[in-house]
Formats: sequence, C-alpha cells, structure tokens
Amino acid sequence: MSADDVLKRIKDEGIKFVDLRFTDTRGKEQHLTLPVRAVDASFFEEGKMFDGSSIAGWKGINESDMVLMPEADTAVLDPFFEEPTLIVRCDVLEPLTGQGYERDPRSLAKRAEVYLKSTGIADTAYFGPEPEFFVFDSVRWGADIKGCFYEIESEEADWSSERAYEDGNIGHRPNVKGGYFPVPPVDSLQDLRSAMVLTMEKMGLECEVHHHEVATAGQCEIGTRFDTLVKRADSLQILKYCVHNVAHAYGKTSTFMPKPLVGDNGNGMHVHQSLAKGGQNLFAGDK
Repeated sequence: MSADDVLKRIKDEGIKFVDLRFTDTRGKEQHLTLPVRAVDASFFEEGKMFDGSSIAGWKGINESDMVLMPEADTAVLDPFFEEPTLIVRCDVLEPLTGQGYERDPRSLAKRAEVYLKSTGIADTAYFGPEPEFFVFDSVRWGADIKGCFYEIESEEADWSSERAYEDGNIGHRPNVKGGYFPVPPVDSLQDLRSAMVLTMEKMGLECEVHHHEVATAGQCEIGTRFDTLVKRADSLQILKYCVHNVAHAYGKTSTFMPKPLVGDNGNGMHVHQSLAKGGQNLFAGDK
C-alpha cells in the first residue's frame, strides 16, 4: 500500500483520524493521533515531530526532537476506537540525519535485516514467536508505608473452588498445571479467544491456532504465522493490542508478564527461527 493508497482510503472510507504507533525500548507500544486534515502526501515524506525526551530511556530535554516516519503499507483500521481511525506504524528517526534512532526497536530490526544480507550467510530470516498470556477477572496491588500486596481474581482459577458466587460456583476449572487442552466448561475462555482471533484477522494477522495453556486462572496462547523480522514484530504488537483490548471489552484484564502466579506455569514465548538464502531453507536437511 502506497501513500496515495492510504490517502484514497481515508477519503473513500470516511476515516477521521490517523493513529501513529511506535514501540519504546521496553517493548511497550506508544501512539499519538492526528486528524486527517494533517495527513497529506508530504506527511509520508517528512513524518511527524515529537518529544523524545518524554519516552523513558530516550533523549534528554536538550535534544528532545525526534521524527515519527510513517510506513504507508502498515496502515490498518483500528477495530476498537469509536471514530474511524487508521493505524500506521512508524520508524523513529534522528531529525538531523534522517537515520533510524539507535534505541528504536523497529529501526534496529531493519538494520539487523540489512546486516544479515551483508554477511552473505543468508538473505532472509523468519521468526515465529508463540506468546502466552493470562486473562484474569481482576487484579489489585499496593505498596505503601505499612506493607505491600498483590491479589489476582479468576473464577476459573483452582483456588476459586471454595468461593461463593451469586450465580453459583461452576465447579469445572483447571487444576494447577492442569489447563492444557481441556474442553469447556473447564476451558472457560474459548469464546473470548475466538473473539481475539477474529479481531486479529480483521487487522491482517494470519492466525493458525488458539488454545488454553498449562496454568490455571486463564492462561492462553494464540498462534500466528511466521514472517520476516520487522513484519513479524509488527504482527506481535497487533496481537498484544488485540488481546489486551478484547479482554478489556469483556470486563477482564490480560497480561503477558512472565510470572504473575507463584507455583504454576509462567508465560513463555518460544520463538521458531529459520534462515533462507535464494529461497532455500538453510536449516533443512541433516547436515
């Protein structure tokens, strides 16, 4: 999709806003939103200035100006915003040189792809991450002068078997480390995951599988197709965005943090990787 294609889509579909997305050094997605009157052909050539000093670990206030450079072919309709909004992913550039910022994960990934080709070892690297996540009913935490705590609520959780619920206790729930593949009603999140998958596919992801994971209390996994580094990293941010927002729409909260529960499986992210050169998989064969 070219810049002209995006501008045409804005006009044809009555788009009201363009949401610029980028990722900070911690992997958290950030955004700012422009009314469409601020988006024209020059926008895709010049980008949008922003304050880099307000992003943790980036610029000092004496050199805060940075550029968000939109990549037109990443444009996709946001399925959650009330007003019609196109998401466009951006590289973060240094304003004086026009080069990718060294702490911008997307620019770094692009440099890694260029470096791989320069080595002559391979011309393409494919990645297939498998992120796991929990969907909880509620979380609470606190830390002050008198102490600290956190508490997780999940009707599906093994520890909820003794709890009285207004509509009755369902009884069917996975035990600790017993959540791998049981059908509903033990797997209470089937429909929620399906809603996540349908939303992801609206945003261009190719989903291959979804299922309950090993842990109790709503651990899940949604598998999506492998791709090259930058494209797959973009897709992973879309996946996480959909998981968080669909869970929120259902009145729940999701997390990809590694170990929210003591004594049960944490969230992993296995990553499949392969190298190819001239269309040939270098990992294939017995050598």
